[in-house]
Amino acid sequence: MNVILASNSPRRAALLRQMGVSFIVAPSNLEESQPLQPYRKWVQELAKLKAAAVKEESPDGVILAADTMVLLKDLVLGKPRDDQEAKEMLLSLSGRVHQVMTGICVLNSQTEEIFQDVEMTQVYFRILTEREIESYVASGEPQDKAGAYGIQGLGGLFVERIVGCYYNVMGLPLVKTMRLLRKSGVTVLGETRG
Repeated sequence: MNVILASNSPRRAALLRQMGVSFIVAPSNLEESQPLQPYRKWVQELAKLKAAAVKEESPDGVILAADTMVLLKDLVLGKPRDDQEAKEMLLSLSGRVHQVMTGICVLNSQTEEIFQDVEMTQVYFRILTEREIESYVASGEPQDKAGAYGIQGLGGLFVERIVGCYYNVMGLPLVKTMRLLRKSGVTVLGETRG
């Protein structure tokens, strides 16, 4: 059975390859709306909608969709529109704790079964200098990342510690994703189911 990744994210694709899962990419063209509270429910629902949208185009397979958001208190930090917004986001994260939340949905198009979960990680930023922020933004790394940083790149230099799943901060929590794929019948690391 085909595994279909409903995302254009190179990070999600790399993490899925790291899990040893063969897949094809069929990104969802779903228009994302404004986030609604409770955010935990919203990221799950958005992942489910993305999976359902891909099912319409690719009806045969197991579809994996995810949605990640960065929360600073109750403020949602999406992808920065420009360098100035990236600088403002990084300044707001400096010296503070924020949450990264990912909703995951696995939809088996043959059985119509849907499996969902949410992962939450606390991220502790050190205090950043203006020069560091300027240099980081000039690197171009913040441009396609929620919260304007990537923990797997230069942005990892801002993170003092995390509580929770590191891979969640990259956009795809591995253990929860593995469990959902197995429940849908996909073999991961020689095991299926659970």
